[in-house]
Amino acid sequence: MSRRGRKKRQLRREEINLRGEADYIARRAAERDARTVTLGPLVFFSTETGDAWMLDPQDGLALCLARDGDPQPARFVETPESFGVEWEATYAIEGDAFIVADRSGRTRTIIGYPTQAIHDAIRQASRRAA
Repeated sequence: MSRRGRKKRQLRREEINLRGEADYIARRAAERDARTVTLGPLVFFSTETGDAWMLDPQDGLALCLARDGDPQPARFVETPESFGVEWEATYAIEGDAFIVADRSGRTRTIIGYPTQAIHDAIRQASRRAA
């Protein structure tokens, strides 16, 4: 797990807590604090506009954790050996645009997210997954 300005270390599966990271990044969003966090192969980020997301870069999946500072419902199941996430969308990053397509096929393009920091976190998470 890494947070900006903090020491990085490799976590064992039993140390990974999705709910804890989701709650952390949603609180950062409520504070309008832009952060990126990697947790194993996953990327979490919050924005100054109060949004927060959890991404699975390997499969291009996204789950909104907060919108305009308000926490959004997120469903996951965790055991000491594994986890499962009810992903709600797919995503892509094209330049400064964060593009999300939900299950119904509705697509939103969001400008203003910290796309460079997200790309950096995705590269970091990808190295861990390799």
